[in-house]
Amino acid sequence: MAMQLGASIAVGDIGTGPTVMRDYAQAAEGLGFDYLVAPDHVIGIDPAKVQPGQRGSNATAYHDPFVLFGFLAGITKKIGFAAGVLILAQRQAALVAKQAASLDALCDGRFRLGVGVGWNEVEFQGLGMDFHTRGVRSAEQVRFMQALWAKDGIDFKGKYHELTDGGINPRPKSGKVPVWFGGHAEQTLKRVAKYGDGFMPNRWPPGDDVLKIFERLRGMIIEADRKPEDVGLEVWVSPGKGNEEDWRREMTFWKKAGVSHVLAHTTFTSAIHERIAGKSYDDHLKAITRYRAAIADLL
Repeated sequence: MAMQLGASIAVGDIGTGPTVMRDYAQAAEGLGFDYLVAPDHVIGIDPAKVQPGQRGSNATAYHDPFVLFGFLAGITKKIGFAAGVLILAQRQAALVAKQAASLDALCDGRFRLGVGVGWNEVEFQGLGMDFHTRGVRSAEQVRFMQALWAKDGIDFKGKYHELTDGGINPRPKSGKVPVWFGGHAEQTLKRVAKYGDGFMPNRWPPGDDVLKIFERLRGMIIEADRKPEDVGLEVWVSPGKGNEEDWRREMTFWKKAGVSHVLAHTTFTSAIHERIAGKSYDDHLKAITRYRAAIADLL
């Protein structure tokens, strides 16, 4: 099966208006990208109050993924959408299930719901959610949402969620919205293996370490009486780092490793990722155009 190639949407760089969002999405679709990814942050720290070394300023713009993809669904034809990642634990699970199901209907099933536990405590404060229970709560939220997507009426009783004879409408035609887990903790691997549709880490570079993790995950999936081929793997790559030869070498590694989705991210920065140098619309479009041309035959 061919790998899918995605592109990030650099809202914070290119602007938030409808014209630039439309143009970028349609351009990516025209180039042959399979999906678009948008991140999620509801609240940021006042830039004037950010401490040295502190992350999470609201100086960068972030669109709500459901609103953005709902808009883009109507002006694209086949390109997919993925939240990368939605901070689930700071939201009400039933509302997220409803939003995801509505988006699934509006984009004809082109949406994947990437979820993570979050790290910026100010967001949880502003949304009235407990920061310290976010991991265990997030796990139960996914099970609650999957139940709501699967049937018209459900009875659910967990530690954090309870519902008697309730349901949502519309529900996804397939009975599910694919849930992909971001993160790198052992608990994340367990959740992916038991009930995730995919795993989207961004911490590990090509090498033996990540191959061992993927192999261990596949073993855990089999132990959960599921098939490894039914659980996708997504990694992030940087068009702002290296050259065509480097990109092809990296893509070849990921393909051999069994990765199903590769996201060309133009702004993510980490120990192994670099953002592109420019910040204009043209800078981002040129970067993803060049990247895809370099590796297209490897997909």
